[in-house]
Amino acid sequence: MVRNSSEERKIPRTMSTQHPDNACTPPWCKGKVIEGDAEVYEAYFAYSNLGCHEVMWDSEGKDVDTRVVRKLLTNYGDYFKENVLGSDVFLTYRIPNPRVEVAEKKIVVETLENIPISCDVASTFYKKEVIPIFEVILPFTTNSKELIWLFNYYRKAVVGVEDIDLGGSVKVRDWIGSFKPGSIELIPLIEDMESLLKIDEIVEPYIDVVRPSYLRVFIARSDPALNYSLVSAIVLSKLALSKLKSLEERKGVAIYPIIGVGSMPFRGHLSPGNIQGFLSEYRGIYTVTIQSALKYDYPLRDARRVVRVLNEKLPYGEPAFIEPNEEKILLEVVSKFKSRYQRMIEDLGPLINSVASYVPSRRARKLHIGLFGYSRKVGRTALPRAIPFAAAFYSLGIPPEFIGFEALNSLSEDEWDVLMEYYTNVKYDLDTVAGYLSWQNINTLIDVYKRVSRIAGMEEERLRSALAELSLHLKVVEENLDIKLGPRNLTQRKYENIVSNFLISYIERDDDEARRYLEEAARIRKCLG
Repeated sequence: MVRNSSEERKIPRTMSTQHPDNACTPPWCKGKVIEGDAEVYEAYFAYSNLGCHEVMWDSEGKDVDTRVVRKLLTNYGDYFKENVLGSDVFLTYRIPNPRVEVAEKKIVVETLENIPISCDVASTFYKKEVIPIFEVILPFTTNSKELIWLFNYYRKAVVGVEDIDLGGSVKVRDWIGSFKPGSIELIPLIEDMESLLKIDEIVEPYIDVVRPSYLRVFIARSDPALNYSLVSAIVLSKLALSKLKSLEERKGVAIYPIIGVGSMPFRGHLSPGNIQGFLSEYRGIYTVTIQSALKYDYPLRDARRVVRVLNEKLPYGEPAFIEPNEEKILLEVVSKFKSRYQRMIEDLGPLINSVASYVPSRRARKLHIGLFGYSRKVGRTALPRAIPFAAAFYSLGIPPEFIGFEALNSLSEDEWDVLMEYYTNVKYDLDTVAGYLSWQNINTLIDVYKRVSRIAGMEEERLRSALAELSLHLKVVEENLDIKLGPRNLTQRKYENIVSNFLISYIERDDDEARRYLEEAARIRKCLG
């Protein structure tokens, strides 16, 4: 039977994911793209070598092997005999949201129908009833109806077929067997600003209808940064955690938040050098994603240490309860950062899209613009996904963390104080990436903006004004936060030379050299984006 109480199961603290943010490919991968059976091995590697409690098996935006449970148990049987899948370690499907991935919405059907098959396989392997998969992540959740529909679809359309009469008083269950688990547990992944601000309103009706004894809720961190700025993403995550805590107390249902983070500050700042800072910033989080850059761009011992510490220390305290008057102030802060950030991103969008085309693939993902996918949008500007978006900025010598900080000049004293209270590591985060800022590249872009605008396919004046405004944002950071931007040591000077060579190669349309320098710079900063 499916677990229906948090007391009956281990809540995972670390979730290995397939985010393609790694600059280096792992030594066990034969090519530069991790796909097929390599992803199956990667799941085993995350459990056995890194110590991750959970692996996200992702069919959102990419093809995925639906026979993963069979392959794991067949190929790595000794490990899984000692570590029971579904009790000791966990495999969690992330499915496409049918509302978003319109062309391939029926992958949801294929994925859900595989859950009972996995149960049969695991039960045969363990010689007892074992349910290896019982949770499903729904991305882009914006209302409770989607969750209730998905819950009911599985219960009625997948499990419910066992009651179909095949004739002669024979039912499906008599011929094929019963379908287990009888229901699934859903993990809403909340990604946009409007939904994060009403996260409690999205979750509460689902709790009322389904009546789970506990609930895991996934808070996105990368897309809010891409869409609204670093500061906005941090503030939105704190507001979401506060609202979930209040809902938990009001409904008497345990809620275990998950947060999706990368290794650079823009996408969450989970790195070997910032474990304590991360724990302090995200108090109340139960589960943290372990993405590919952390797994493969750092020494294995460092990645293991991060996972071990998170497994031991999460949740690190309680989330801050944000009073209504403080929420109002924080929303004004978000509004100011968001407007300045989005204006600049819209202006720089064509350049970012152009540079992002040089970012190498690390997973066999489908296209995210066109028939079989979707793009992220800021205003009217279509953008790449968060990883190539950030990679493009870093490759230009412009850490995206700094964009929007001109807003500091417009903050009232109350807004400044509340921001500093709820984004405790703001100065440290910015200081971490300050050495990757290249004034040399910015000056080059200003000098040859006409040529760059032609390559990027954008208006000359649009690029020129955006670069001028960027310089203002950077100066505000230096003056208000006392952070010196630019290389500070020999490694960072080397890095500046490499991103300078990338920019020159990009301008000269030497694509092979541009790609080589982009990857070389990514290896130094230990991630693509």
